[in-house]
Amino acid sequence: MTYDIAVIGGGIVGLSFAMQATARFPGLRLVVLEKESGVARHQTGHNSGVIHSGVYYKPGSMKARFCAPGAREMVEFCAHNGIPHEVCGKLIVAVNPEEASRLDELLARGVANGLECLRLLEREAMREIEPHVGGVRALQVPSTGITDYAAVAAKYAEIAVQRGAEVRTGAAVVGFEQSREESGNVVVVRTRAGDFSARYVVNCAGLYSDRVARLAGDDPEIIVIPFRGEYYDLAPTRQSWVRALIYPVPDPRYPFLGVHFTRRIQGNVDAGPNAVLAFRREGYRFTDFDLNETMEVLMDHGFRAMSRRHWKNGLVEFRRSLSKREFVRSCRRLLPDLTMEDMTPGTSGVRAQAVGADGALVDDFRFVARQRFLHVLNVPSPAATASLPIGREILKMVPSEITG
Repeated sequence: MTYDIAVIGGGIVGLSFAMQATARFPGLRLVVLEKESGVARHQTGHNSGVIHSGVYYKPGSMKARFCAPGAREMVEFCAHNGIPHEVCGKLIVAVNPEEASRLDELLARGVANGLECLRLLEREAMREIEPHVGGVRALQVPSTGITDYAAVAAKYAEIAVQRGAEVRTGAAVVGFEQSREESGNVVVVRTRAGDFSARYVVNCAGLYSDRVARLAGDDPEIIVIPFRGEYYDLAPTRQSWVRALIYPVPDPRYPFLGVHFTRRIQGNVDAGPNAVLAFRREGYRFTDFDLNETMEVLMDHGFRAMSRRHWKNGLVEFRRSLSKREFVRSCRRLLPDLTMEDMTPGTSGVRAQAVGADGALVDDFRFVARQRFLHVLNVPSPAATASLPIGREILKMVPSEITG
């Protein structure tokens, strides 16, 4: 069988695309190829579960255009399908006058991005919402929420399969070949589960998206750098200190949001993450190491340029990774009464962050079309929040002769 579209990667973005493509074109022959034994095993299943509001992103960027409507759609999708979720809101907290002044810019960005009911709060007002928080000023963002994105992705897959898609697990891609059949040119996707012929390939391989692009013979002009995000859990006796979400004012130089407190949909509260270089693309533990993948990163010109530019901040992150005391000190900027005994090591996730040849951290989503391929090369946070509009955007890029 020759499929119309083969989707590489069973994360939330690839599954959103599969679900929406089969809804829009009911006769479409589509297969999702996932290398693990189930879907949502990596970034989708290891993130914070936050339904982001869109307050941070540069107006006009894809992140800004997709996040706010994506958040509304995500809440509706969860409600319609019985997936646990809560619109709990969050506080972005400034701890000094310099950060307090940056809240004005965040407010302006939020308004430009279509957010409603944003409020700047002075110390007394913000402590009415989060009584244990420190800081001098805060921006209240009421539209932020929480959910379980692994459950969302599983529902996407279920709906896609009901509409005729196939999801093949254990199908790690090892190469491609161009072929010709009576119906025209096709791509043969070689996997560990066998070969799959398709008229078009959508590469949603996340942490391996750049490598898949190179296997296809394309130059993605970026490298995906794996950054491990490490979390701590608040002790049960301290979970009441965080009613919803408490975030710091982000550093505008980086796409990371800084150490924050998140009440999960399961009821527990975690703090984090650090953002440290992982020595394996799926390196969820400090001891996870792959020599080839590590050398690939260390020898990359873009990574070295980035390191020269940001090495001081990298050392800060590694020190906090190695020292619980340093991590707790960072957390006490937001919750001053925390002690070492109030926190225990928690889970970790890995963020696929694209870095350009010049060392710049790619700050927006990036999609690159090449003949019979569409490479989804950079879809970090808020990709889970915005997965529904992102899926539609990818569908727009698929040539009409494939879907028609």
